[in-house]
Amino acid sequence: MKLPRSSAGWTVAVFGVLALLMGAVGLLWPEALLRLLGLETPQRRSAGDYTGTFLTASSMASFNMGVYYLLSAATEWRPFFRFTVPFRLVTFTVFTIAVLADIAPGRFFGVAAWEGAGAVATAVGLWWDTRGAAPVTVRVDGPGESGAEDASGPTAAPGSAPAADAVH
Repeated sequence: MKLPRSSAGWTVAVFGVLALLMGAVGLLWPEALLRLLGLETPQRRSAGDYTGTFLTASSMASFNMGVYYLLSAATEWRPFFRFTVPFRLVTFTVFTIAVLADIAPGRFFGVAAWEGAGAVATAVGLWWDTRGAAPVTVRVDGPGESGAEDASGPTAAPGSAPAADAVH
């Protein structure tokens, strides 16, 4: 697998690895994940308690999400990076409200904080990457012409297109 080539890509890759690992822990050792989140782990659950079912579903979702994030980081899919920022902020908000409304234990705020910090880190990474990158254009030439890259910025040849979000 290819390593990320940008700051934003690294933030997405780190989140992807952790989501994948936490999903695997939830699938293989659910009690450990429940304890980590500050949730009860009684010896025996009552009839109608579907905690295990829900934990399996959310752990599988986390595992899959980790794969999606790693794939987007490896391909440097910047539109996906941008897409994650507002949705992770929404997740931060919903999880924080769940803690404040006593729907979730206080330790669950750590999950909310992780989502919020990840969104901010990715937003900063996106900003940093655009700030530090020199304008790069790719010349679109006809058949038999060079097709060489041109980094001359706004004065690039007619037919040039920005290559900032190109997947290589």
